[in-house]
Amino acid sequence: FFIALIGVLVPLAGGYILAEVFNHGGSFLENMFVGTVFTATSVSISVETLKEMGKLSTRSGNAILGAALIDDILGLILLTLITSASDSSISLGIVMIKIVAFFVVTGVAGYFLHGLIQRWMNSASWNRKRFAVISLAFCFFYAYVAEEVFGVADIIGAFFAGLMIANTTRAVYVNSQCETLSYMLLSPVFFASVGLKVTLSSMDGTVILLTVIAIALAIVTKVIGCGLAAKACRFNWSDSLKVGVGMMTRGEVALIVAQKGLGVGVVDPVYFTAVILLIVVSSIVTPLALKGLFAKG
Repeated sequence: FFIALIGVLVPLAGGYILAEVFNHGGSFLENMFVGTVFTATSVSISVETLKEMGKLSTRSGNAILGAALIDDILGLILLTLITSASDSSISLGIVMIKIVAFFVVTGVAGYFLHGLIQRWMNSASWNRKRFAVISLAFCFFYAYVAEEVFGVADIIGAFFAGLMIANTTRAVYVNSQCETLSYMLLSPVFFASVGLKVTLSSMDGTVILLTVIAIALAIVTKVIGCGLAAKACRFNWSDSLKVGVGMMTRGEVALIVAQKGLGVGVVDPVYFTAVILLIVVSSIVTPLALKGLFAKG
């Protein structure tokens, strides 16, 4: 949690300062939103790399996995606060109460729902394909409840729906079926919709400079923030560097945050293009750097 917290605060500050420098007329909320995009970490890319090398169960591998998960939740809570603050008709105090209520209700309901889902999957004699269909419907339903009832970002609701279904007897089957649907339909549609919003033709010298600085700053702030936090948690320097490098990749969560910002009008399309390029570069660099560090170790 400490690694994740510092790994959110340092990039948040870095992104805010970058936006303040390049976006002179920007509001506090717009600058904070750029910082929030910087906070996200892609769990999937780092974990797949560590699994491929057989290093996921190492101390640094466990730290990366745990911190990356907490990092994304903290970033999404920030997303909820900033998108709510962008609407002047919503009280920030009410938003905070709703966020706390969501986690309390989810903690209690999730405990009982997990048991009910487990018993239902064990006793049901249906065609097993229905487990995946109902699980996906439950995911969408809980995402809807999170956003409409509690005002929390829908992706957080979907994440906790996944936690409730995880570790049940049919979880592996449900995961394999949803993964197929994701690769064949949902992910291509999502990434295509993101790509349509990128305007490379509008990139002049200033935008290219902004993009280069944003990529460098986003990578350095994660490595320094998470690396020093790991060192403070009594990791050696080698493992601290591995943790920092493992946390620097951005992915789907950063895209979702940027898209949300674009939707509510607090992210300039210029920043959106820079975010896309940041995600591409960090997604390529992180696995290569991690492999190099573990090989050297």
